[in-house]
Amino acid sequence: MNLKYINEIKNNGITKEIVMELISAHKKDHERMKKLYERYKSEPEGVPILERTPFKMDVSEKEKIQRIDDKVNNRLANAFDAEIVDTKVGYMFGHPITYEFDDKREPGTTSSIKDMIDSFNLRNHVEDEDSELGKMAAICGKAARLIYIDTEGNERIKNIDPWQVVFLGDNISEPTYSLWYYKDANGFQAAEFYDNSTVYFFRSDESGELQLTEQKTHMFDFNPLFGLANNKELMGDAERVLTLIDAYNRTLSDASNEIEQYRLAYLILKGMGADEDTLERMKKSGIIELFDEKDDVDYLTKDINDALIEHHLDRLEENILRFAKSVNFGDEQFAGNVTGVAMKFKIMSLENKCITLERKMTSTLRHQYKVLFSAWSKRNGVALDDYLKVWFGFKRNLPVNMIEEAQATAALRGQVSEETRLSSLSFVDDVQFEIRKMQEEQDEFTRHLQPLGGENDNDQEPAGDR
Repeated sequence: MNLKYINEIKNNGITKEIVMELISAHKKDHERMKKLYERYKSEPEGVPILERTPFKMDVSEKEKIQRIDDKVNNRLANAFDAEIVDTKVGYMFGHPITYEFDDKREPGTTSSIKDMIDSFNLRNHVEDEDSELGKMAAICGKAARLIYIDTEGNERIKNIDPWQVVFLGDNISEPTYSLWYYKDANGFQAAEFYDNSTVYFFRSDESGELQLTEQKTHMFDFNPLFGLANNKELMGDAERVLTLIDAYNRTLSDASNEIEQYRLAYLILKGMGADEDTLERMKKSGIIELFDEKDDVDYLTKDINDALIEHHLDRLEENILRFAKSVNFGDEQFAGNVTGVAMKFKIMSLENKCITLERKMTSTLRHQYKVLFSAWSKRNGVALDDYLKVWFGFKRNLPVNMIEEAQATAALRGQVSEETRLSSLSFVDDVQFEIRKMQEEQDEFTRHLQPLGGENDNDQEPAGDR
């Protein structure tokens, strides 16, 4: 489908008919991703158990039977999908991504391009934006980001809801064309189509017909609306285990129903009869009088096999976390002082999943800086290919043994570069900043050193004059 539209746009340009066709063709994917996000937020429309209605038994009017099974309808939603996503995001983005510019400068110094990158990140709250981008990719299977120029002439970024974006090309990290469609403030259909130089604006009129209203250059040499893939299949982290989560919700809800239905059980009066007046007095007084030793009172209840239910829930939870490649850090296996190597073995599946997203994120960020440097090359005179010198550092967010880390890094002194050695410390987020601070402290210490031999060495008399 991509190739069909790409060739048509290259030959004839973008038209309202193509835009409407793209929106229509994207409808199924749009609904899938939006439902995944609604499920993440535990909205009733996204979680099947929250819309479950009581099961009704067909009982004829002639039968003297009154069902109590449908009096209780607990709907318990266990947000495993949200836990799977939040665990991955916290583990992968708990420490923000570091941005380094490799221009062979002296250690502890900064370049003008590094300062530009730092200013851009600070202005755009990149730590938060990167975390949210990764979260949306984990939920929906992909995420979207737009670079634009604000009213003050600064380059800005913003994340777009992925169900509103269509990417055309072999790789969503560097798409050929992109379409962003949404409802405007007045409720009309609106769309923005991006290529390497121009953005085309479409709005629907009163009749609902989409019309091209404006087109203008976006000031970049490459497509500024691009995506982040969670994996090649563009699947969310919890998509493979949604049926298991639904089964867990049903089992726990039904078990809760059974427990609550105990108070609705039938009262059995054995060996005695009771007319309407007697039953009414019993309700008021709460007392049942038995005249014969064979008389008895009991409740008709169901036997609940709690061991079977507990085992079933445990197996479902185990499979959910296993097939979603996630872990429960609150589990007892993580209690105590677990060594770094042991911890890595326990979270190997989570780490493998994060490695995939890390590589996809690197590809996306490299395209982002390719777009940014196309603007900076015109405004600040930097080389267009300097974006290839920007490197991205990812550090996992795990409890650490600082003594163990300190001993390991101390052993590395003189064996690797100072930058590599400091980057191995989990509590050092910005290596270059740390190197600069170390250099400043060293310079300050050196400045206050006394000359060798003391201050008054020059005032001492020669030995021969004594």
